[in-house]
Amino acid sequence: MRVVGIVGRQGSGKTSLIERLIPAILARGLSVSTIKHTHHHDIELDQPGKDSHRHRSAGASEVIIASDSGWARIAASRQPASLPELLAALRPVDVVLVEGFKQLESLRRVEVFRGAGEPLAREDSGIAAVAIPEDIALPGFTGMRLPLDDTEAVLDYILNA
Repeated sequence: MRVVGIVGRQGSGKTSLIERLIPAILARGLSVSTIKHTHHHDIELDQPGKDSHRHRSAGASEVIIASDSGWARIAASRQPASLPELLAALRPVDVVLVEGFKQLESLRRVEVFRGAGEPLAREDSGIAAVAIPEDIALPGFTGMRLPLDDTEAVLDYILNA
């Protein structure tokens, strides 16, 4: 699996870029999955009072919710899951887009930057490319600059770098 991180400050457009990349990847005949890292400590995929929430609240380590159109697994853990553990839990696909995990230097990362604040790439040499609007300067960055509004160019980089 080709795994790439999409990182950036809050509100930079990471999710919007991923929303555009997914159909572009599928259009090329490739399969894609995503992993979203959040700093919110409690993840609630189910509403209190629903059976799956009641199962988890009662102490189940994992709860699987299944329907005719798919399934989801909710796992409780005393330790945060590492990216390798999460990747191992995925079914094999061609591309995995990881949103977040800013500090994982072993993960090839593309930063989304729209000009607000300082880019992460200035302090993090592990960021290989910055997807940025063409009219915004990025002085001092020597890595690859990608046109943020050109989804195909960003995808070409992800698939070929």
